Amino acid sequence: MQIRRLWRWLTVDDSLLDKQFILTPENMADEEQNKDNEDQVHVRRGQRSRWRLKATYSFYGEHYPDSKKNKVNAQVFGKRSIRSVTMATLRARANDRAQNRKVNDAWQAELPTRIQYDLSGNRKILEKTFHMPKNADVVVRTFKVGGSPQIEAFAVFMDGLADKIIINNHILEPLMILSSFDASASETVIMNWIKETLLPGNQVMEIKTWKDATENILAGSTVIFFEGMAIGLSVETKGWEHRTVGISQTEAVVRGPHDAFTENFRANTGLVRARLRSTRLITEMRQLGELASTDIAIMYIDGLANPRLIAEVKKRLKSIKIDYMPDSGLLEQFMEDDPISVFPKFLSTERPDRVAFGLTEGQVAIFVGQSPYAILAPVLFWSLLHTSEDAYLRWPFGTFVRSIRMISVIIGLLFPALYISVANYHPEMIPTDLMLAVAASRERVPFPVVFEILVMEFSLELIREAGIRIPSVIGPTIGIVGALILGQAAVAAGIISPLLIIVVAVTALASFTMPNYNLSFSIRVLRFGFILAAAFFGFYGVALAVMVLIMHAVSIRSFGVPILSPIAPWQRSSPDVIARGKVFTMETRPAAFGSQDTKRQEDITRPWSPRVRSMRKLKK
Repeated sequence: MQIRRLWRWLTVDDSLLDKQFILTPENMADEEQNKDNEDQVHVRRGQRSRWRLKATYSFYGEHYPDSKKNKVNAQVFGKRSIRSVTMATLRARANDRAQNRKVNDAWQAELPTRIQYDLSGNRKILEKTFHMPKNADVVVRTFKVGGSPQIEAFAVFMDGLADKIIINNHILEPLMILSSFDASASETVIMNWIKETLLPGNQVMEIKTWKDATENILAGSTVIFFEGMAIGLSVETKGWEHRTVGISQTEAVVRGPHDAFTENFRANTGLVRARLRSTRLITEMRQLGELASTDIAIMYIDGLANPRLIAEVKKRLKSIKIDYMPDSGLLEQFMEDDPISVFPKFLSTERPDRVAFGLTEGQVAIFVGQSPYAILAPVLFWSLLHTSEDAYLRWPFGTFVRSIRMISVIIGLLFPALYISVANYHPEMIPTDLMLAVAASRERVPFPVVFEILVMEFSLELIREAGIRIPSVIGPTIGIVGALILGQAAVAAGIISPLLIIVVAVTALASFTMPNYNLSFSIRVLRFGFILAAAFFGFYGVALAVMVLIMHAVSIRSFGVPILSPIAPWQRSSPDVIARGKVFTMETRPAAFGSQDTKRQEDITRPWSPRVRSMRKLKK
């Protein structure tokens, strides 16, 4: 131990003993002055390694062992000296953000929190809040209400977010033409009369604070202010342009519903509620975003979903502090359990029937603003290989297509790696004729197998990305023609062997059969890891990579639920996991979700069947 300390001390620069950098008994009186220059000193000398700073702290503690005060100062020095340039930079950025936040809060503090009685005062506050007239999106319409005497008022809405036809026919026309009331009545009487008699909107509510008024205006509603009243009226007039309900783009099916979510938030939740006509279906609303708020909807079935799961979802949503939440894909990254893993921890879907089916199994659905995708949590790996069409097919056909998808996962992961292993390390594991055919196909190729595979995989990824980014009319044509021309030219030039083209093509087709885009992306990324493992170690490398992947998959959780459940760990659950079970035998819900009601249906749902009647007799 003493030798180690001596070596540490000898390897420390003498400059570390600078009076500006370390507190010694000689300069303790100048401690306050040293603190002022502390950040600059740490930035200047923060590139020193951590072990040298620890050595200096050890030296300081050894040379002044008798003074308790010196020991405390040594500890203070040890903590302060470990700071680096990065920490100083982060501290400066945090200070800048805090300063900007203080300026913003101070500006907001200047504005009154409640709506005023003076109409002109409310107009000035409105102009200051929305930066008018610089902000051209805010429309203010001044008018008069009532008979004699008339009450001055103005309506505020966002151009592009509110429906002007609704505003003209259901707000301005009734208030300006049809209104005739006693203006000398009390504020409550006038407000109730306007709400109950003049405004036929489906949602009319009173607002008393500027925060509520601002949020309603930004959400597409129209807010009305009246002279001499400290209460405003918010009328729902949302009517921005959006895509209508259409066919699913990423989850196409042959049999089943063809509608899909759009960029309309309330239309998306309505599509799910139209399928689940239950009073137990709960939709809780949240606001997310510090700079611009985004509507978040949490949907679950009361009495069925696990309360701990619902509480965990709410806790994670509450902990997110971000300026703007544009899409559900960004929300997934904030809420997922293991952000480093390549496996999806959410089920992202644009199909309302898929969400409805997940809710009946005990999952929780989350909708994000104008995102056309809903996310379901928790998720199992096996459900990423399912489609909504599986439930509409008879069980032999559903089991068959699921088996194809499972085989496709194995092919997409291992086929190129197995080809490399056989060609480079283990040719004796295949028949002699096939081995000679492989060798003959590579006779004129000057590159190793690994290089061929990587070149073709990279080319395939280029074609795939180009097919997505270019216009949709010519996208599929470019993908097919590009693949054919590129493959034929590579074989004719002797750069790639014909057998390798078959391997890469089959691997690509296997990737396309996966119904979940996130899972397909994960398989594509992992495939390169298996290729490198096979290039270095052959079958042994592939086996080791498979073992590591399985160990990693077993450790992954989705909101505390193992994604390989109910296989690992094993649980008695619904037969609808890997194979598609018979509909009348699916009596329970998946055990992994911890649903409060595990019973899906009665034990006997076919009482008219002769086989069921015979089973009843056996039970008796």
